Amino acid sequence: MAGRVLVVQHEDDCPPAWVGDWLVEDGCVLDVRRAYADDPLPADLGGHDALLVLGGAMGANDDAEHPWLTPTKELVRVAARDGVPTLGICLGHQLVAVALGGVSGPNPNGQQLGLVPLGWTEAAEDDDLSRELLGTGFGVHWNDDVVLRQPDGTVVLASAPRGELQVARFAPTVWGVQLHPEVDDRILATWAEDDRDRYDEGVLDAVLEAVAAAREELAAGWRPLARALSSLA
Repeated sequence: MAGRVLVVQHEDDCPPAWVGDWLVEDGCVLDVRRAYADDPLPADLGGHDALLVLGGAMGANDDAEHPWLTPTKELVRVAARDGVPTLGICLGHQLVAVALGGVSGPNPNGQQLGLVPLGWTEAAEDDDLSRELLGTGFGVHWNDDVVLRQPDGTVVLASAPRGELQVARFAPTVWGVQLHPEVDDRILATWAEDDRDRYDEGVLDAVLEAVAAAREELAAGWRPLARALSSLA
């Protein structure tokens, strides 16, 4: 039965967006904590049925500059201990990995940008969160950091063509996705403005056009992710 989901948001332009909308459609109640704006995080998950940790431009180890990352990682450990369904998206994926003993840092292959193909593993066929996603062939990326070393016990559910971890089950009820199932080209356009000096003219516009063209396919492909999480909450 769908329940109350604690959402940790790290930046104003990184909202729950599609995933949040889908969870609400499935009957969940979202408790969005805008940690960057000094919304307090709870000490535990006693009042929540699931945890959703969103993305952001900071790194998973930048606790000194963004002090709420420390209690966020503690909530992940509580969720893993107590069996609370948890999903980390991009930075959230990296925070989950670090919280459970893994390592995150800059991708040696460079930034992942735009639509990146997914290679699902056999383990995904039997996974509660990913089994309905096997027909989804790609996801939206906009990240510099990745999980460099997986926590002990990680089950790899999908990888990118260059080998980066894309979807994983880090603990029995804790998952992470390196990609951004929640965003469309309109949200990405705000991110592009911050990155334009990194690319030649037209590169980011081409990425935005490709994501816009894939909008319906992305929404259909990733909608089951929220349905799976809500069914566990």
